[in-house]
Amino acid sequence: MSTKTTIYLSDLHFEHQQWLKELVFWEDEIALYNKRLEEIIGRYTDVSIKAEMEHFQNQFIRHDEVIDILKHDVRKHESQLVKYAQDHPVAIEHVHFNDHTELRDRMETQRKIYADLKTEFYSFLSKNM
Repeated sequence: MSTKTTIYLSDLHFEHQQWLKELVFWEDEIALYNKRLEEIIGRYTDVSIKAEMEHFQNQFIRHDEVIDILKHDVRKHESQLVKYAQDHPVAIEHVHFNDHTELRDRMETQRKIYADLKTEFYSFLSKNM
């Protein structure tokens, strides 16, 4: 027996807005991290350090891709909710919607992966700056 959690539209909207802000923040951070890599890439000729830098560049590219996908999916879900609200304006505050658990799980997973990458990157910087 599976039970679905329900939630109000305003709560879903609030969470969407928070996620989008968080994703934009991550994009800004990644842009700064890439600039930091550019600053130090010319300082080192050691192959192992260059390999680590390339690893981070690749990880940042991958995270940017995931961020784009998440932003798209959040906006798509938000768009569906807006359409429902426009089609049913009177009942909107009294209707419960299925919680977006799958999307929330993806955000939480990405949050953990990104935090681990940041920790790894800061460790790399502390050893090589």
